[in-house]
Amino acid sequence: MAPHLIPTEGHVVGLVDLGTNSVRLLVVRINTNRSYTILNQHKVMVRLGEGEFVKQRLRQEAMERTILVLRRFADMARNLGAEEIYAVATSATRDAENRDVFIERVRKEADIDLKVISGLEEARLIYLGVASGVHLGSRNALFIDIGGGSTELVVGNRSEYSYLDSLKLGCIRLSNIFFLPDEEAPVDDQRYALLQQFIRNASLRSVQRLKESDFDLVLGSSGTIETLAEVAQRAAGKGKRRDEEGDPVVTIDQIESAVRLIRTTPLSERCRIPGMDAERADVILPGAAILHTLMQDLELREIRVCSRSLKNGLLVDYLMRGTYGGYLEPEMSVREQSVLQLGRSCGFDEEHSRHIADLCLGLFDSAALLGLHALGAQERELLYYAALLHDVGLFLSFSNHQAHSFYIIRNVELLGFHAQEIATIASAAFYHRKRAPKKTDPEFALLDAASAKTVRVLSMFLRMAESMDRSHQRFVERVEFRRKGNVLLLDIRGVSGCQLEIWSLEEHIKPFSKLFGERFAIRVDPQDRPVPA
Repeated sequence: MAPHLIPTEGHVVGLVDLGTNSVRLLVVRINTNRSYTILNQHKVMVRLGEGEFVKQRLRQEAMERTILVLRRFADMARNLGAEEIYAVATSATRDAENRDVFIERVRKEADIDLKVISGLEEARLIYLGVASGVHLGSRNALFIDIGGGSTELVVGNRSEYSYLDSLKLGCIRLSNIFFLPDEEAPVDDQRYALLQQFIRNASLRSVQRLKESDFDLVLGSSGTIETLAEVAQRAAGKGKRRDEEGDPVVTIDQIESAVRLIRTTPLSERCRIPGMDAERADVILPGAAILHTLMQDLELREIRVCSRSLKNGLLVDYLMRGTYGGYLEPEMSVREQSVLQLGRSCGFDEEHSRHIADLCLGLFDSAALLGLHALGAQERELLYYAALLHDVGLFLSFSNHQAHSFYIIRNVELLGFHAQEIATIASAAFYHRKRAPKKTDPEFALLDAASAKTVRVLSMFLRMAESMDRSHQRFVERVEFRRKGNVLLLDIRGVSGCQLEIWSLEEHIKPFSKLFGERFAIRVDPQDRPVPA
């Protein structure tokens, strides 16, 4: 789009997908008329995971070239008016022992706050990206995405998924394990059989579950599958078969023929195979083996190949959150669904948790209006989720249940969140009882500086809210900060007889003053509602 045609109103965001093989940029303007405009998009193959999966460490040269591309992508996005850059990293970064070093370098050298997502979150975003661009109607589909470090499998329809999985199988990962760099010789039957057996062992559990699932078609995404489909269709020599939407469709027979052609061709000649992407020629065989093996074991006759990917899923996910007038308005966000699913699975007191969340938001919002803190909508949302989940540790025991809550939240792979958001929610929940965070606490030491500052504020509000509903009877109905002259008041609307809650709340005056530099006085506006029996 020419610069003079780009709308001047709206919110511009740069979305970055950093994979094991490639990095992708999508710059989008979220328009005020509830539409969006793609301003630019780029993809560069950086091979971040090259040589990683033997020692589980990102190599220096791979980090250098990736950071260079990320820095240029950030400049492109900001030159187009991007007010924020949302970047996620997948398998290569997720599995690397030195990932923190890499993330910090990206922050300092490219000015990008890179978020590491789980395998299940990667699968969910791929599903969103592909399902949002395919007309499924009433059909269920199996989604297969083969990346450089992992393979994601999803079963879902046009509006929701019923199965998510992420396998530690990818074209670069398996190339690192099975082949030497620049290995020239063709791959014989015996060696290919060993490669397939490795894949079968790693995918056994998923294959068993997928055999019990109901789906009407198979959708494949990623550059690996696109390249393989192009090779397969050209090798078939009968023209390209496409579905009603124009996407290529390849059969298991065509895949097997393509695999045979690739593995019997020396590496130096592989890039000359018709349809081959020269940049993928050295790692295409492991990726082809993954698809071939899955199609064999699941008895799939054909696969439809889609060009959409996780990058598109990032956009759909961003629009679903609706912060800047995005056009998607689901009844409930994936994040809230995921949080409530966890809470309900742990048998939490939903009425109490929602009341605590309401009190927390009353404290957060009124404190923000008075300038007590400068946190925004994102931190407010995390406080809401921390309040909903603060007591899930009771599922294990009352004693030390805040520690149990922390452990559960950190380890269940909440969907829709990146790693630092999950850490923030978990830490805020950990400090919902008795005391404020300390630098020496292991749970607090896991946070970066910005998140640590956020947790201090969020956990303060959460402890105060918990004190106001100690009995789980909702004696305190509403709360907000006000100023009367030079006095900071905490106005409480509650029933007569909420003295226990007031006494408990008074314990927070000193730590509140230490955090915000100001003491508050409590003013109660009692209502006529009788104290519950």
